Amino acid sequence: MAPIPKGGTVAVTGATGFIGGWVVRRLLDKGYRVRACVRDKDNTVKSGFLQAMPGYASGRLTLHNADLDEEGCFDDIFAGAQGVAHLSHVSDYDDADYVRRVCDHIIASVNKSNSVNRVVVTSSIAAIISEGDINELVRRPVLYEDRYPDEDSPKRTAARGHGYAIGKVIAQNAFADAAAEHGGWDAITCCPADNVGPIQSKHQKDMGPWQHIIEGMLVGAYPQTGAYRPWMTVDVRDDADCHVGLLESVQVRNGERYIAWSTDTRNVEDVCASINRLLPELKHDAPLVTDNFPDRVKAREAELRAIWAGCELRNERIKAVTGIRFRSLDESIRDCVESLITVGEVQARQRY
Repeated sequence: MAPIPKGGTVAVTGATGFIGGWVVRRLLDKGYRVRACVRDKDNTVKSGFLQAMPGYASGRLTLHNADLDEEGCFDDIFAGAQGVAHLSHVSDYDDADYVRRVCDHIIASVNKSNSVNRVVVTSSIAAIISEGDINELVRRPVLYEDRYPDEDSPKRTAARGHGYAIGKVIAQNAFADAAAEHGGWDAITCCPADNVGPIQSKHQKDMGPWQHIIEGMLVGAYPQTGAYRPWMTVDVRDDADCHVGLLESVQVRNGERYIAWSTDTRNVEDVCASINRLLPELKHDAPLVTDNFPDRVKAREAELRAIWAGCELRNERIKAVTGIRFRSLDESIRDCVESLITVGEVQARQRY
């Protein structure tokens, strides 16, 4: 199918979110008309930053109430739009049947629109790397788009914490299959990594989880993350540009998925240490990381760190089809910290 036309109309679900808000801003910056889908457009605590964007005053940005759990909620919003950036989270990834029902009604709204020709579905690197058996990363250490977790692993279940990754794979397949059946639109999946970067609204400091963990660092406490997995990062602004680029690209095809990450990695304790290096004027009193893992996991720390260190992150495909140039993680951390202080009103703990 064709990419969206320049200056066309794009509906963005999850528009008040950390990534969604930046997708809205980037689309506006590039001249598109945007329909921002939110739960409650009158809730200015969450939607106020959207209403402060220049496109809102001119009418190029409009806000629309949409409850993801209500069938038909996108019918009127998608009608006449050429593109959809679907970033909303479902309320329960552990319920696979519910995830499918939500996908089905969103797909129905796309089909009814008679105008949408491309949907970018936001997935996650979890849909690529979330293994029931971490030793699968030793057998297949190259992390790229064609890699899927071992679906046959008996440990890969919602009960064992893999519902999110399973739900993301369900969604990407549902949209790609529906697009192929319809023939009039295509579905491209974007798998973002760990988003770091500036928040645009105070409520976003509690989302993430990555910026929320950095908030914890600033105020004096933060946990070890992901069974010693290093952060595998992307700047949230670059992530948004990847979404927009996939809507625009003439090189993508239905059913393809792309990873949005810089391939920069850093251990959580080193992210914290970076704050003083990047912003010495802040005089941040850096806390020590707390390790809340059970003893059986702590006993494997060296092994787990070695497994993650042996992984190879690849991003050639997203760069080839969008032309994206990723920011450094240092820039992302610096801008995240400054936004948490200025926008999020976080009071950083300081040395005296």
